[in-house]
Amino acid sequence: MCDYSLHNVKSRPAKVGDKLTTHHFNTGTRGFAAPEDANTAVCVLPGTELAFAKEVGCRPRSLLGWKASTVNHTTAIFRQISKDDPLLTDLFEDQEATVLQLPAQPATAAEAAAQERVALVG
Repeated sequence: MCDYSLHNVKSRPAKVGDKLTTHHFNTGTRGFAAPEDANTAVCVLPGTELAFAKEVGCRPRSLLGWKASTVNHTTAIFRQISKDDPLLTDLFEDQEATVLQLPAQPATAAEAAAQERVALVG
């Protein structure tokens, strides 16, 4: 679920092939936006596969705040946001990514249960 309405930000779901940039919406909210419409958040559901144009860069996570980090990968599977570890909010602004694949939508209750059992890989 992607609901930016509380922050007065328009939103739309991601589509395969979307070109996105990481963006700060000036409401305390960070996320993805399309380069041609930086005022609309693009909702990236858990399980969405992304390809970044360059290695992913993150803001400093230390208390001193002096060392930015680079993740040595350009592809990622977006996972459920953890309020205790908000990686999305740590991404540098204006990083470019392309949506490669959307998460599979379960057709039955058994498929939904199987998706919940998948362990973290990576």
